[in-house]
Amino acid sequence: MYYVMKKLIIPFVMLFVATAMQAATTTLVVNKTRKQTITGFGAACCDGAMCPYGTDTQPVKLLYGPTSQIGLNIMRMEISPSFKGDENSAWSNYNWQGCVPSAKIVKQRGGIVFGTPWSPPGDYKTNGTAQGGNADSQGNQKGKLREDCYEKFFPWLNSYLKYMKSKGVKVDAVSIQNEPDWWVSYSGCLYDPQDLVKLVKNYAYMLDRETYPGVKLISGESLGFTQNYTDPLMQDKTCREQIDIVAGHLYGHAPLDYMKKSAVLAERYGKEVWMTEHSSTDNIGNRLPNWHEQLLFAEELNECMMAGCTGYIYWYMRAHWAFVGTGESKYGTDNKKNKLLPRAFVMSHFSKHVTGSTRLTTSREMSSGSEAAMEFSAYIKGDSLIVMAIDTTKTAYDLKLKLPVEVKSGTHLLSTGNETENLCQEKPITIDEPTNNLVVEMPARSLNTYIFMIAKDENGIEEVKQTNQQPDNGNWSQGNYFDLRGQRYDGTRPLRPGIYVKNGKKIVVK
Repeated sequence: MYYVMKKLIIPFVMLFVATAMQAATTTLVVNKTRKQTITGFGAACCDGAMCPYGTDTQPVKLLYGPTSQIGLNIMRMEISPSFKGDENSAWSNYNWQGCVPSAKIVKQRGGIVFGTPWSPPGDYKTNGTAQGGNADSQGNQKGKLREDCYEKFFPWLNSYLKYMKSKGVKVDAVSIQNEPDWWVSYSGCLYDPQDLVKLVKNYAYMLDRETYPGVKLISGESLGFTQNYTDPLMQDKTCREQIDIVAGHLYGHAPLDYMKKSAVLAERYGKEVWMTEHSSTDNIGNRLPNWHEQLLFAEELNECMMAGCTGYIYWYMRAHWAFVGTGESKYGTDNKKNKLLPRAFVMSHFSKHVTGSTRLTTSREMSSGSEAAMEFSAYIKGDSLIVMAIDTTKTAYDLKLKLPVEVKSGTHLLSTGNETENLCQEKPITIDEPTNNLVVEMPARSLNTYIFMIAKDENGIEEVKQTNQQPDNGNWSQGNYFDLRGQRYDGTRPLRPGIYVKNGKKIVVK
């Protein structure tokens, strides 16, 4: 009886073991079609997060530059209602001087700095104050830019550019308004979509691009990246000629909804698309984000790229739900002041490797297992092909890759948890001979960056065809060069001898 049972059990056990050892698989196809080129990633230098306002430069020292651990390269600043940034003004607590120390460091490290008004000066507004007006103490009077002051608005921005230049900071871009569709009690200003069209169409020519060459104009940054604020500016030819960057925030709407729709006209007319503020999981209470929440942040970054984003700028640099610890013990012992938090390393998967790359379209095939909460994207950058993979499930997968070019070597950058030892682990991917079909591991609940070296001759990069290519109209992503570390060089500066990337293509300067 035992022998018979044994004969029956052994095949079953062997079958079970074989089945258990066979990992679930999914196939990702990376196509040759090129989409947007990525300018970069960043965060805001704002009151509260970096007190005394902007003068605490430790966060930018930790986060910015191609040789930093995180690799951010875009910094957002508030243009306060102060006229000259003088320390005796009513807005001295967060005047124009506040961001100068941090901005200098970002610029020295090859980064981009831009300014956003929360409100123009109160003298220009219908309620006579920089406050938005949404409070009993403010009379619940909606603060808007008075039409008789439209002609003062861009000269006011010019005065900001002049002040920052006098302090040694060349500002790369200025926005029209932070959240023009959100009535607030703090510093704010309301604009209807047609108000912005009128302002830009009739007065944006006054932005002094001759004195400040290369400065770009950013659209009003609506709360949810809504089309009713972006499309009218793109549909009007005069406005289109003035606006360089279409921008918005993600509050209330996922990237692949409103943002993707707003990017359609922007892409058609060769404009950049920037997500300029969002604080993912800032309402989590007295704790740091858990690993699942970190993966959701990674998915937000990935979805922004899939929506056509060329620049992603997070909210605060320093907060328990952001990139650098605040030191407040109520958020846990890991929230040490000026310690890099796990979210910073999640961001680094994109900021260190995707900056300066051009996105390639992808498609996925499920070969076994059930549909899972996985996301992917792919990029080409010089001689590198980069694949991003996010798995929020408890199942490990073998990821089969079908690439548009042959690759000869690779590196797997892996993050699997909030603990330091589980962040940005790096190991080689062994490839015996050049191939465009290979299998890599994708652990459960993981963020993965696979970086492959393309096997080809010097000019082989041209084999990857580009569609929907927009004209080079001076955009950073299209008209500028990046070195192989991701540092940007604007087109007006001579390049040192070396290898650079422009529009995802390798350029050799001798």
